[in-house]
Amino acid sequence: MKYIIVTGGVMSGLGKGITTASVGRNLKNNGYKITAIKIDPYINIDAGTMSPYQHGEVYVLKDGGEVDLDLGNYERFLDTELTREHNLTTGKIYQSVISKERRGDYLGKTVQIIPHITNEIKDRIRRIAAKSGADVCMIEVGGTVGDIESMPFLEAVRQMHREEEDNVTFIHVTLVPLDAQGDQKTKPTQHSVKELRQLGLYPDVIVARCKEPLLEGTRSKISLFCDVPTEAVVSAHDANDIYEVPLTLEKQGLTTYLMNKLGFSPKARDTAWSDMIKRMNNTKGEVKLVIVGKYTHLEDSYLSISESLKHAAIECGCNFTTTWVNSETFDNDPSLVNTLSGYDGILVPGGFGERGVEGKILAIQYAREHDIPYLGLCLGMQLSVIEFARNVVGLEGANSTEFDENTAYPVIDILPEQENVVDMGATMRLGDYEAILSIGSLAERIYGTTTIVERHRHRYEVNPNFIDRIESEGMIFSGKNHNRMEIAEIPENSFFFASQFHPEFRSRPGNPSPPFRSFMEAMLQRNKHR
Repeated sequence: MKYIIVTGGVMSGLGKGITTASVGRNLKNNGYKITAIKIDPYINIDAGTMSPYQHGEVYVLKDGGEVDLDLGNYERFLDTELTREHNLTTGKIYQSVISKERRGDYLGKTVQIIPHITNEIKDRIRRIAAKSGADVCMIEVGGTVGDIESMPFLEAVRQMHREEEDNVTFIHVTLVPLDAQGDQKTKPTQHSVKELRQLGLYPDVIVARCKEPLLEGTRSKISLFCDVPTEAVVSAHDANDIYEVPLTLEKQGLTTYLMNKLGFSPKARDTAWSDMIKRMNNTKGEVKLVIVGKYTHLEDSYLSISESLKHAAIECGCNFTTTWVNSETFDNDPSLVNTLSGYDGILVPGGFGERGVEGKILAIQYAREHDIPYLGLCLGMQLSVIEFARNVVGLEGANSTEFDENTAYPVIDILPEQENVVDMGATMRLGDYEAILSIGSLAERIYGTTTIVERHRHRYEVNPNFIDRIESEGMIFSGKNHNRMEIAEIPENSFFFASQFHPEFRSRPGNPSPPFRSFMEAMLQRNKHR
C-alpha cells in the first residue's frame, strides 16, 4: 500500500481537500485504485452535531456516517463511496483508546500520546487502507501545521514514514500571497515548511496556492529554500472551477512525478474527466434558479446541492445562475415572495429548527400555485406536505411536531419507534435506504426504475395517518419505504418533486443525480417558454 499524505500551512481553507481529491483523480485516470481518509483534529466524534455555520455542510455517507464536506469532494472526484471509517477525528481516537484502557487492554501500562494514541492512529489508517483494496490511500490532515490539535496525527504519520519510508509521500499545501506591489511572496511558504521540518516531516511536493500562476523565479526560490526539486513545486493558482484543478496539476507533471516516486508504471489513460471538462466549458443558454434556505450566507452549507446543480447543467449542456435567499426575508415581509416570479426554478433544501420555516412554506406555495419547477429536499419535502395540507386539504394550522408539539394536525411527526431516544444521532434515519416507486409516476420517469437507493439525514417523517386525506386532494406519495414516505409530487404541476432523502449526496460529475437532472430540464423548458 502506498500513502500520499497532504498537510497544510499558513492558514486553513487553502484547498487541501481539493488538492487531495485532484491528485487522487489524476492517479485514478492513470489506472490506479484510490481511496481517501480525512483526518479532522476536532474532539467531536463526528460532524453530526455541528452547525453548518461552524463547518459547512454535514456530508452523509452510505453507511450513515456524518462527516466533513471534504469527503464529499473525495466521493465526487474519485467517483467512489466511502464509509464513516474514512473520517478520523480526535474524538474517535481518544474514545477508542480510553475504552481499551478501561477494559485493561494495555495490561497496566501508563497510557500516553506516544505510543498509544499514535499507534491507534496508524492502526486505523492501515486497516482502512488495506480493507479498501486500493493501490494508493490519500490522507488529508486537517488544520494547519503547528496547531496543537494536529500534533498526535502529524507524529503518527512521521512514524509511518520511518516504518515504511518507500511507501509514504508527503505533499504540503501552502500560500504564496501577493504584496502591495503584486509580487509573489515565498516567506510564508518558507516558514511553513520550516515548521513542518521541525516536526520531522519533509515535504516531497509543495503545492503553492496563489492567485496567478507561479512565476519561474518564485518556483525556483521555493525549491531552493524548501529543499525540494523544482519540478516538485506545483502552482495551484485560482481556477474557473474546482473540476479544472486536476488538469492544472496534470499539465505541470505532478502525476508523472508522483508515479515515478511511488514506483508506478504508466497505464492506459482514462480521458472521461477531461471530456467532462470540455462539455462543462461548452455549454449554451442559461437558467435562473433561487434557493430559499436558512444558511444561505455560507454557501458551503449547501455545497453538495451546488455541485449537483453543476453536474446536471453539464449533462443538459446549459449554464445556470443561483440566487440565494434567506427564508426569513419572507417571514419578515411575505409580499417579497412575489419576486420569485422571475426565476425558472425554486429549490428548498433541508435544515433543522423552526427559524425561517414559514418563509420556506411561502416559497413552496408560490411555486405550487404559479407552476414554477420545484425541487424540495428533506425539510423541503416536509414543508411541501405542510403547505399542501394547510392550503389545499384545508387542515388549518397543520404543522410538524418539530415546530409545534401541540398542533391539531401533525402531518409531520416522529414515528413511534423513534420516540424516547436521548442520543442525538439515534433518532435520525441516516445513510442508504431503499424506496419503491409508483409505476407511471414522475419519480419512476425520473429514475427509469421502480427501486432506488438514496441517502437520508432526518428525524421526522410524514405522518401515515394523514396520507389518504392528502392524496385525495392531488399530492401523491410516489416513493415509499414501508410506512415511510420518500417522495411527494403533484402530477397536475409541470414539475413538483420533493424527496425525504438527499439525492445530492450521490450526484457525480458525468453522472448527475436524476432529480437534479430532471429539475434542470424542467427549468430549461420553462425558460424556453418565457
